[in-house]
Amino acid sequence: MRIYIDADACPVTRIAEEIAKRHGVAVTLLCDTNHALSSDYSEIKVIGAGEDAVDIALINLCRRGDIVITQDYGVAALALGKGARAIHQSGKWFTDENIDGLLMDRHLAKKARRSGKRHGKGPAKRTAEDDRRFAESFERLVREELTKCKT
Repeated sequence: MRIYIDADACPVTRIAEEIAKRHGVAVTLLCDTNHALSSDYSEIKVIGAGEDAVDIALINLCRRGDIVITQDYGVAALALGKGARAIHQSGKWFTDENIDGLLMDRHLAKKARRSGKRHGKGPAKRTAEDDRRFAESFERLVREELTKCKT
């Protein structure tokens, strides 16, 4: 089992690394050439700039039993298709049961933006409560996957 983080502007990288380190799980951070990352624990893969380059590299690396941290529903769907688990930075688990609805919501939101009829404010500022919620959810996911590996 390995954890892959879509690390371009990911606000939960350090939290995920702390939890992974406690459990002895390897972590790979993927970012493009426009981001500079450093880590005392994780392997860092810098992927050439280009639309979806990091996403494609992440999906090519992940395998059944791995965990992917991403806010991209498309990446999550592809990870699930490979038998990996996926979690959003909010702590929400992407599953076979919810991914189709999330992809449809994303499609409808994109369609609304293109029509010029929708003007959102963007995401709310991240809080300590958001970090706590992610940490608890991610901890449960890691423990669940480690239990599967042992059986």
